[in-house]
Amino acid sequence: MPASDAAALLAYCRQGFEGECAQALAAHDLELGGGGHARAQRGSGFVEFVSPHADALAARWPAFVFARQALRVLGRARAMPTQDRIGALRPIIEGDARRWCDVWVEAPDSDATRDLAALCRGLNAALLAALKKAALIDRGSRWRLQVCLTSGQDAFVCAADVALSSPWPSGIPRLKFPRNAPSRSTLKLEEALLVLLDDGERERWLKPGMRAVDLGASPGGWTWQLVRRSLQVIAVDNGPMDAELMASGLVDHLRADGFRYQPRTPVDWMVCDMVEQPARVAARMAQWLAQGWCRYAIFNLKLPMKKRYDEVQRCLAILDEGVGGKLELRARQLYHDREEITVFARVA
Repeated sequence: MPASDAAALLAYCRQGFEGECAQALAAHDLELGGGGHARAQRGSGFVEFVSPHADALAARWPAFVFARQALRVLGRARAMPTQDRIGALRPIIEGDARRWCDVWVEAPDSDATRDLAALCRGLNAALLAALKKAALIDRGSRWRLQVCLTSGQDAFVCAADVALSSPWPSGIPRLKFPRNAPSRSTLKLEEALLVLLDDGERERWLKPGMRAVDLGASPGGWTWQLVRRSLQVIAVDNGPMDAELMASGLVDHLRADGFRYQPRTPVDWMVCDMVEQPARVAARMAQWLAQGWCRYAIFNLKLPMKKRYDEVQRCLAILDEGVGGKLELRARQLYHDREEITVFARVA
């Protein structure tokens, strides 16, 4: 099967956001000197971006708001025979000098590829065994081989730097909804804490006894995540809070407007999942951080139907300018997000 004829990056994204993902890649490519272009199909759940700066782009993955994963393309296998897919993949894999710490065979998260899960599992086991036999597996390697099936007969063969790529297949952490959580929105904050913070940051910045504010808290999905980590929470919302959550003794429910409330003394955390115009939310979050009302913040920005990439850039600029350029921002469209992105912010 033919290898890719040009250096390229493969980025996974939410189905329907291929255009925004491509725009972000193009902006980063331009910063590196330009010359790249996207190959994308709406609804596919991925973008192929051909660029002379593909390696440098892959290293920038943590800054890609709309990309769950970014992989360096080694080649593409087309029309693979169903009886010998490994035979079709091997020339591309063996054409690269690296050895691999692991092998992942996966598919983009899209309607067209949802039936490929069983094939991915079977091919993953067989390919791993074949590469072990060929002495191409080295558990100490920094590189992971990833094969992305776009159909039963077509695949991208890619390399991922373990330190600069998502640690979850398809870039999606598999979370289970807690039975006693008040709402499914709790998974948004759980995923945000996993994706936007590393292990050390979670340990240092989320300690029992810390104080937090949840703006727009009702019925308590985000508050639940803070309480399970033994933080003391002021839940700000005119709506009701979950009775079991209130019985924890760690939550004070304040019936107030989240856009008007400010704490009497600074708190460690502020989280916010209010449904409002994203620019208004961004301005309010900037005020919280600039005034020193909180040390860390995680919040969602609900995006419009059109010009979503432009709106994200506008909101991130509002945040940066509102805090005087001293802000550390990490933003990502998470698996549990829909028409929104999630942002972590702190004053550097």
